Amino acid sequence: MSAYETLAKRWDAVFMRNYGIPPMAIARGDGCWVWDADDKRYLDLVGGIAVSSLGHAHPAIVEAVSRQVARVAHTSNLYINEPALALAERLAGLLISAGGSDDVRVFLCNDGTTANEAAIKIALRAAGSGRRRFVAAERSFHGRSLGALALTGKAAIREPFAPFGIDVTFVPYGDAEALAGAVDDRTAAVFLEPTLGEAGVVPPPAGYLAAARRACDETGALLVLDEVQGGIGRTGAWFAHQHDGVAPDVVTLAKGLGGGLPIGACLARGRAAEALQRGDHGSTFGGNPVSCAAALAVLDTIERDRLLDHVTAVGGAWKSALEQVEGPGLQSVRGRGLWLALQLDGEAAGRVEAAGRDAGFIVNAVAPDAVRLAPPLILSAEQARSFVDALPGILAAAGAEAS
Repeated sequence: MSAYETLAKRWDAVFMRNYGIPPMAIARGDGCWVWDADDKRYLDLVGGIAVSSLGHAHPAIVEAVSRQVARVAHTSNLYINEPALALAERLAGLLISAGGSDDVRVFLCNDGTTANEAAIKIALRAAGSGRRRFVAAERSFHGRSLGALALTGKAAIREPFAPFGIDVTFVPYGDAEALAGAVDDRTAAVFLEPTLGEAGVVPPPAGYLAAARRACDETGALLVLDEVQGGIGRTGAWFAHQHDGVAPDVVTLAKGLGGGLPIGACLARGRAAEALQRGDHGSTFGGNPVSCAAALAVLDTIERDRLLDHVTAVGGAWKSALEQVEGPGLQSVRGRGLWLALQLDGEAAGRVEAAGRDAGFIVNAVAPDAVRLAPPLILSAEQARSFVDALPGILAAAGAEAS
């Protein structure tokens, strides 16, 4: 029995059934490479679902976390810890530099779901008693808790847990007219992803986010942008919405912010920044000093190593090269920076993921007909090219498996 088979048997005996049994067991990593429990090496093009922004075992994160955990690992929100304060200041500064008003306040939490839960409360508090409705996009994903799930536009995962405590109207993503028609003086907030992540890395049409901003301005609703997957350099900018030149009222972050450690953040400006008052919200682990130290190391490294420029250059060249690939079932490539999707002709994503794994590449079947690529931001041009070169064979193997 292989090491993986032994681990899979133990997994199946103890874990709840919500994940099924994962197809591999990762034992260690270094940069963009990981090794499984049987010591096979893979190029990681998923990055823990856009989380491992600096790859695996990055010296800056290892040093920052080791130093901080040796000092104090936890304080709770009853006391100030300097890493949390420094991180909040940095994040506020980044949002201010991205455009808009400079009165930004920050709530630190554990992940993207809890960041979006904070945003829901902010919207309800800022709106007042007369505004209790939300507008969100079909095919969107905002988290698995009941509040975040209420805003998630995927009926298959939402409806089994309905009804929810908030009223949400779903509109087709990218349809500015439908969005404007759904927002009125009873709307507390519009929740959108600048690019749909779990739907298959689906960018918005030109002008869509600006149209959402106008609809909110005309009615007094807040514009909340979920940057959990697309923020912190993933698209070659600190925030994905910067490419569209809009200024949201609330931004949520997580995933790549911690470089592998759990952390989330909700950033608000203007009246939204003042919405929560003492006792309205909290988190025992929010602002954990170890996670905040990791996040500061991520931000420092992105700046020092000019990774935003690197993501733009490598991601642009990678997308162009992938678009030239000829292979069975590959229809198109979409996305920006190091956040791409291979659009397939049919529901072959699972087979492509498996064939990629056999070839030594970790990719993600994010939808039945789409394969997601969200590697560490340090992915080299040579590593990106190695996947391009291997892709025709991967597609052929996936096609052979179907026949």
